[in-house]
Amino acid sequence: MSAIDDLPPLREIIREHQLSARKSLGQNFLLDLNLTARIARAAGPLEDSTVIEVGPGPGGLTRALLALGAKRVIAIERDERALVALDYIAKRYPGRIELIHDDAQRFDPRPLLDGGKAKIVANLPYNIATQLLVDWLSIEPWPPWYDTMVLMFQREVAERIVAHENEEAYGRLAVLANWRAETKILFDISPAAFVPQPKVTSSVVRLIPRATPEPCDRRMLEQVAAAAFGQRRKMLRQSLKSLSVDPAQLAASAQIDATRRAETIPVSGFVAMARELADTRSAK
Repeated sequence: MSAIDDLPPLREIIREHQLSARKSLGQNFLLDLNLTARIARAAGPLEDSTVIEVGPGPGGLTRALLALGAKRVIAIERDERALVALDYIAKRYPGRIELIHDDAQRFDPRPLLDGGKAKIVANLPYNIATQLLVDWLSIEPWPPWYDTMVLMFQREVAERIVAHENEEAYGRLAVLANWRAETKILFDISPAAFVPQPKVTSSVVRLIPRATPEPCDRRMLEQVAAAAFGQRRKMLRQSLKSLSVDPAQLAASAQIDATRRAETIPVSGFVAMARELADTRSAK
């Protein structure tokens, strides 16, 4: 018996279906059902919610989401071996789980949402976690089809997501994430909770999309941030030259001293420079 339902313990399911974690798929299975329930609760009330889960593996988090009342879980799993184990869960919760055998980087869940909103809750595979987040933060038009993301990352990546100016982890990812969402690290999870044990601590991050981020062209923002942080130890008057515009004018338009470095500029400063870059290019 588990703490959340009457299904067999996850270790038995893994052994029965020979679900050894594959490094090539970025798999580390979280077996503590108390922890998976904590992650599920972090997404807020689940009743009447559709939840998108990426990489459910043997289904520990899937079970927590369903046991805590999720109306529907759309589980996207690339590893065919896990589908039999997940089908076992589907029989326990009939009509509430939809199994999708696909690559989450290619799969678009919007046709399954009937115009409604979803929550994304996932212990993301380490090898695609950052790119998936960038994809979800880059959705156009904005606001997106989800209203909350509760995601697990390596602690180092989590710190890069939530960082602010003048912090060591502050960079391009933080600019994009904090422009479009409110971000927060909720709690850490020890390597000992996983099979196999990763070499690093993991962190659960919550991102809530901003309904109206400061207006600018996302592509221009990404270009300014990429140029500035591409040479992060150099002043803006040097690092922004790769944009083929006058760096001094770009910085001055945002009321920023061009002798400052990227890590000292808040998100609002990057937004202002992105707007000026768009105006400059459109005037040519």
